[in-house]
Amino acid sequence: MSNKNLTHLDKDGGVRMVDVGDKPDTPRKAVVQSQVRLSAETFRLLQDKALPKGDVLVTAKIAGIMAAKETSRLIPMCQPVFLSYVEVRFYPDEVASIIIVEAEAVTTSSTGVEMEALVAAQTASMTIYDMCKAVQKDIIIDNCRLIHKSGGRSGVYEAPAK
Repeated sequence: MSNKNLTHLDKDGGVRMVDVGDKPDTPRKAVVQSQVRLSAETFRLLQDKALPKGDVLVTAKIAGIMAAKETSRLIPMCQPVFLSYVEVRFYPDEVASIIIVEAEAVTTSSTGVEMEALVAAQTASMTIYDMCKAVQKDIIIDNCRLIHKSGGRSGVYEAPAK
C-alpha cells in the first residue's frame, strides 16, 4: 500500500491530521460494544450494589460519557468533534457473568464518531474493572468492536452477528 492511500501519512511518510475542512457536515452515529467478564460472585455483588466502591454501573456510565468528550485529547490524529449525544448502556448476562457495555456517539459533523464510541465503551469497561478489582483480580475485558456506523461517504456499516 502506498502512502497516498494512508490518510494519516504525508507524502514523505510523516504523520499528519487529516484535513476534513472540505467535507460536508452530515449526521453520523457509531455504536460500539465491549464485554467485561466477571466471576459469578463479583457479578452478584455488582447486581446487588454491594461492592466496596459503590454503584459500579452508574460510575461506569458517567466515565464513558466523559471519556467520549475527551477523545481528541487522547488519540493524537483524531479530530475534535461536537457530540450531540453520547449514551452508555449495560446489558448484564447473569448466566455468563458478563456485562455487555454498549456506547453510542452521535454528531452532525464532517468526520465520524467511531473513536468517541470506542473510547466511551473501553473507558466504561475499565471503570467496571476498577470498581470490581478489590474483590476480583482476573477480570477480562474483551470483544470490543464497532457494531454500527452511519453517515459520511462510506454509508452504513452493520457488524455481522457473532
